[in-house]
Amino acid sequence: MHLDWPSSARVVLAAAGLWAFYLLVRTPGPVSLRLLGLYPKRFGSALAGWAARRNLPPSWRDPVLGRFVRAYHLDMAEAEHPLEAYPSLQALFTRRLKPGLRLQAVAVPGFVNSPVDARIIACGRIEQDTAIQAKGLPYRITELLKHDPAARRFEGGHYLTLYLSPKDYHRIHVPLEGRATAVSRVEGELWPVNDASTNAVARLYERNRRATWTALGTGADEGLEVAAVLVGATHVGGVVIDPRWLDGRKLPKDGGFPLPGLPCLPGDDLGTFEFGSTVVLLVAGPRAQDWLPSRTQGDVKVGQRLGAFR
Repeated sequence: MHLDWPSSARVVLAAAGLWAFYLLVRTPGPVSLRLLGLYPKRFGSALAGWAARRNLPPSWRDPVLGRFVRAYHLDMAEAEHPLEAYPSLQALFTRRLKPGLRLQAVAVPGFVNSPVDARIIACGRIEQDTAIQAKGLPYRITELLKHDPAARRFEGGHYLTLYLSPKDYHRIHVPLEGRATAVSRVEGELWPVNDASTNAVARLYERNRRATWTALGTGADEGLEVAAVLVGATHVGGVVIDPRWLDGRKLPKDGGFPLPGLPCLPGDDLGTFEFGSTVVLLVAGPRAQDWLPSRTQGDVKVGQRLGAFR
């Protein structure tokens, strides 16, 4: 049967409406989160990233960037440069701090220091390939570490989930003394990682775009292995591993490669979030049973000790 254009348009609109209704029904959580299911998150994140990278005329920086600073309570007293020195919103987000502001905790046997300024929102043992996202929602470590064929070696270890808000310092740092062994990236969705999402969207961290850096401990950290998983979110498409760890290669869009045991020290640059997101830190290795977290919730700063051997 031939349909004229108005009739065809009505069919298309009706189908789109049914699809939208389906997405609203199948997405858990509050209405705002359900509506986000209709939002083109990858396109929106790419557009937001493009806008954030645009250089602002000097006369615009205080009114535009200053409004952001005031809205999210950024502590510019800690920033390496004054506000007007940052040419774009992206430059402000990825700002460095003044030297000496984030000293590393004194090394003790088995120390693991915080890689970020963040809030610890979950902590526990990895049991049956499972960690808990929030409110009993599980996710799989082997899927989180999608490109690691031996990911089950983290069984029995620990996970700590560190959430970065827009106000936080957005650079990620090495949490221990060791040798970097692998990097990878997973192309995924871009759901937000705020409290509403972590409490409602199942398997959030294994669904979102993310990058992973792993290292074996040496010296005081002999017997430990860590994986830092940098989880992207809506408008946080940029999850960047520092070029130092790429060994002169380009990180695949969806894949990874081993590293030749590149030496690392606590506080070294590990990566950057372009806007805020979440780091899932995994602690395993032959001596994981001797490791205990000393911080399991609340705010933490880069370099503060998260745990050590008991």
